[in-house]
Amino acid sequence: MVNPVVIISIAAACGVLVAIIAALVAFRLGISYRKKIAEAEIGSAEEEAKKIVDDAYKAAQSKKKEALLEAKDEIHKARVEADKEIKERRNEITRQERRIQQKEETLDKKTEALEKKDEKLNEKMKELDVEKEELGKVRAKQMEELERISGLTAEDAKQFLLKNVESEVRHEAAMMIRDIESQAKEEAEKKAKNIIGLAIQKCAADHVAETTVSVVSLPNDEMKGRIIGREGRNIRTIESLTGVELIIDDTPEAVIISSFDPIRREVARLALEKLIMDGRIHPARIEEMVERAQKEVDATIKQEGEQATFDTGVHGLHPELIKLLGRLRYRTSYGQNVLKHSIEVSHVAGIMAGELGVDITIAKRAGLLHDIGKAVDHEIEGSHVTIGVDLARKYKEGANVIHAIEAHHGDVEANSIVACLVQAADAISAARPGARRENIETYIKRLQKLEEIATSFDGVEKSFAIQAGREVRIMVKPDRIGDGDMDFIAREIVKKIESDMEYPGQIKVNIIRETRTVAFAK
Repeated sequence: MVNPVVIISIAAACGVLVAIIAALVAFRLGISYRKKIAEAEIGSAEEEAKKIVDDAYKAAQSKKKEALLEAKDEIHKARVEADKEIKERRNEITRQERRIQQKEETLDKKTEALEKKDEKLNEKMKELDVEKEELGKVRAKQMEELERISGLTAEDAKQFLLKNVESEVRHEAAMMIRDIESQAKEEAEKKAKNIIGLAIQKCAADHVAETTVSVVSLPNDEMKGRIIGREGRNIRTIESLTGVELIIDDTPEAVIISSFDPIRREVARLALEKLIMDGRIHPARIEEMVERAQKEVDATIKQEGEQATFDTGVHGLHPELIKLLGRLRYRTSYGQNVLKHSIEVSHVAGIMAGELGVDITIAKRAGLLHDIGKAVDHEIEGSHVTIGVDLARKYKEGANVIHAIEAHHGDVEANSIVACLVQAADAISAARPGARRENIETYIKRLQKLEEIATSFDGVEKSFAIQAGREVRIMVKPDRIGDGDMDFIAREIVKKIESDMEYPGQIKVNIIRETRTVAFAK
């Protein structure tokens, strides 16, 4: 009898085998089905791709045709425009050729006319030569007749005229001597005016306000009250510490600092600007700012003095003289900065000394120090020349330098070439155009007076004062004034100017006589 367990095992194995076979058959059937589906999808995709390619080819062909048509249109338009431009250029060339041809014809006609004129001029020149010879003969006969009538030969007449001219020249020389004498008498009055002017310059008068005041800008008008302080204590502190006068008036957003001493004025200006910027204004702060401003000004003075010696090449000066030179930066004379003036005089004197073979170093040194007295002439009695001589002696300068300082304004006679060079350089620097200011009203009146004197003479048509009054150009009437009269009228105008006017330097009288002839060729 068969074991039931074995039978069950066999049956189970047969079930598993059947299941495996069934799975294999199902797997194969699935693969076949998916293959058919994939083949169908590939076929449809190939058809779709073929369709897309065909559509793209057709679109490309249509685009190609459109592009060809557009290109043909553009080429046609370009040809039309090119033809039009060529036609216009041809027309322009034709017009230019006609113009050139017309100009050539005109030039030919003018050339023929000029040749005819040349022929006529040659004929006239020949006639003039003949007339000149005849005039020469007539003149010779006239001279013979004049000699016979007067009883004098040409040489005797010449000597007679020379004697007359000599007497006139002597008369003019006598007049010049008289003018020099009268000028010498006027020198005393001029010197008195200079002394008065120096005295006026040493006090803060109204007419020198532009050189004795400084203006400090304020952020607002409320700052004026803070500067004045309670019961005026701030303004009194500033004035007592700096030695200046503060003018606070109706001028909007500004305070005026008045002082004859430029150093004090500069210290006050710097201190006030620092106080305004800081905002804290009270007596203790004012003292601190004034002290700081004084230090800054002292440092600037020293730096400016050293820079002046470096610029001029003058070395070995005493340190106190260098400081005094720096103080000249804040000193002006008729609007001219004295330090710049001294540097300029040093350079000019050195150049002239080099040309004359004189010691350039001494000339430059004397030129730089010639106005050193102006640095302290507000503090010491006496003229700046005397003060400068005393300072130069105090700081052991050489005799040539001291004499040049003493003689640069003619207080003593210059007895050395260096002193003469410093005199000349000082005059050149002060008298050059633009170096020194003068009152605008006086300046305008002087120009008007100059033109009035020139136009007052008979035969003068117009006159123009130019070069800041250093030259007057006079247009005379050619039918009234001849070439021979121009020297005479120039001399008369010069005499009139010298007698009626006061002016710096010299005035050039330039007389112009012009004859114009206008003709029209038709």
